[in-house]
Amino acid sequence: MTNIVINSQSINSLDLSPVKKIVDLTLKQDRDEVLAKEAIQSLEQQLSFTIEYPLEPGDPREISEVPEIRLWFVRLDACYPCLPWFLDWKSGEFVRYTAMLVPHQFSSKEGIQYNPEALEIFLMQKIFVLSDWLQKYDIPSSSRLKSMAQLLGYDLDDALFEMLKT
Repeated sequence: MTNIVINSQSINSLDLSPVKKIVDLTLKQDRDEVLAKEAIQSLEQQLSFTIEYPLEPGDPREISEVPEIRLWFVRLDACYPCLPWFLDWKSGEFVRYTAMLVPHQFSSKEGIQYNPEALEIFLMQKIFVLSDWLQKYDIPSSSRLKSMAQLLGYDLDDALFEMLKT
């Protein structure tokens, strides 16, 4: 497991170097498909983030409600659209990543409540990007991507993945 520490300086300057050091180094072998495939598989669900961004005392916001942090994650997603593949899903990193990118509200009774349309668009975009990217390296992905979708409450049909193979 690899933990990436993101501090307020990185966030405020939109500096992605803490992630680049890990992901770019791992994927540097992209020129060689065999090495790239091994690198992609070795980093699967291995990343987590520690966000060190001090809030004022009494600030009621969740970390995913801070605009500066969300903007940093928007930039991260634009530069690394396949990043969800590398996040530690079991520890909730994918759900937290989603909260950084999808409009939502918190409910004391029901927890995080995503905007349903925005969540669906986000999820399907990630499914399409990851499916195409993993097919490029001949990495079986449909069951893994279905599991990823289930983390957000979606059950995807096998027929969708059959359509994506063409």
